[in-house]
Amino acid sequence: MKTQTQIPAANRVIGDTDAPHALAGPTALARTADALPPHVWFCVSAVFHYLGPAFAVLLFAQVGVLGMAWLRIATAALLLAPLTRPWRVFARADRGRRLLLLAFGICLAVMNCSFYLALDRLPISLVAAIEFVGTIGVALVGLRSRRNFAALAVAVIGTLLLIDVKWSSDLIGLFWAFLNGALFVGYIVIGHRVAQAGFGIAGLGTAMAVAFLVVLPIGLREALPAFSSPQLLMAAIGVGLCSSVIPYICDQLAMARLPRASFALMLSLLPLTATLIGVIVLRQVPSLTDCIGVALVIAGVAFHKPAASI
Repeated sequence: MKTQTQIPAANRVIGDTDAPHALAGPTALARTADALPPHVWFCVSAVFHYLGPAFAVLLFAQVGVLGMAWLRIATAALLLAPLTRPWRVFARADRGRRLLLLAFGICLAVMNCSFYLALDRLPISLVAAIEFVGTIGVALVGLRSRRNFAALAVAVIGTLLLIDVKWSSDLIGLFWAFLNGALFVGYIVIGHRVAQAGFGIAGLGTAMAVAFLVVLPIGLREALPAFSSPQLLMAAIGVGLCSSVIPYICDQLAMARLPRASFALMLSLLPLTATLIGVIVLRQVPSLTDCIGVALVIAGVAFHKPAASI
């Protein structure tokens, strides 16, 4: 009976299904992936998680909601394709891995579309709150000690203090927000399986190519105005880079080395990063309640002890 050993993060960066844990040679990205703790990768992802959508909302009037989703996914797919060669990864994968990659790609496509459709109708704080509800369930599944349950409770209280939730009567907006929240749970669960399977960035690139094929007929018409305006196209590419390429790569590097429940709990840091971005970029000084919320989230994440197994 074979024993399962942990695969170094560097060996999960690029690969195919014949040798998913091997690199052609040492690279700067591989060495960095191994040298940095997974929490660092998560923090980078958390920062860009809010920068991308902030830029995207500004472009809705010019390219449309689904057009922006199309441009975001297309940018990520085209940027990752030369590095990951998704056609080769998918061709060499067995049936089980193909289904996993297809599920991940479909999840990414529908999640991104529903997220933007929700943002078009609802404040980002409410969308974020609904999204966070699902992550609590994922975290609860793997928290097997009183210490970790207490850590989760503290982090949840801090998050609720940070998010100024005002409910909405827009039923269509709420539908898209809850669909996005459910798919975000799918992103965590399926994305974690892809990372643990050793696909690494190759799996992400393949899933993003699948996502592009899914949205190709949906948002292309709305995205067309961007191709007649170089500035608008560059802005859309920037959104794709900030929203999908950087955070999703960092998520894969973090998921490969963190238990799923630990990763889900760390998502409570997202409102914290949003607050910090507000201070630095928008000069929005947090209130005393916000500061208490930040402190509780940090305390909850710091108090949590990752499980030895998933």
